[in-house]
Amino acid sequence: MSASSSDVKLEIGHVLFIDIVGYSKLLITEQQEQLQTLKEIVRATEQVRIAEAEGKLLRLPTGDGGALVFRTSPEAPVLSALEITRALKDHPELRVRIGIHSGPVSEITDLNEQANIAGAGIDVAQRVMDCGDAGHILLSKHVAEDLAPHPRWNRYLHDLGECEVKHGDKVFLVNFYTDEFGNPEPPEKLDGAQQQQPATAITRPPASHCNSVAAGEIHCCSSL
Repeated sequence: MSASSSDVKLEIGHVLFIDIVGYSKLLITEQQEQLQTLKEIVRATEQVRIAEAEGKLLRLPTGDGGALVFRTSPEAPVLSALEITRALKDHPELRVRIGIHSGPVSEITDLNEQANIAGAGIDVAQRVMDCGDAGHILLSKHVAEDLAPHPRWNRYLHDLGECEVKHGDKVFLVNFYTDEFGNPEPPEKLDGAQQQQPATAITRPPASHCNSVAAGEIHCCSSL
């Protein structure tokens, strides 16, 4: 699909991409139940509510999850990820993975004349997510570098090295986890040498523990 330069307006979006791990192996009824549960959890995150109220949230549904594009701050998708992860503790059957990236996005009209979102920001966030396993909150190096100077976040950033994705491309991954949130294990897609890489690329001065996140909302799944 082609578009003239006047049809496409690029801006920087802070993207959270999420999907349900093992979705295709579930029964149809289980798929529906898990999507509905995830949708309700997502709609409960404060960051989405705030961004929607300000008209600064774009949503892209996928069959087993979706993407949220915040036009607020690089912290917004991370805060949402923590809220979602906290809520999922009450739903151990629901296993998700999350990828976060900041990059150019644009609102477009697809072949069905429906509003859609495109751009490298979306593509890279999905690739980052695709490298993860259940429970992972993976960040692109770009997002991690934005967060690293802030004491609230830097102790929870753990470099993983490069992960090969589609067409031989590679993304540099940073694993975000705390004592309560995320998955501290390296993703299975990384080879042994990468899994043993020390986290040296991001400086981490002493920091206080991550503040509690109030319940809020995130749109995902079939209604994203």
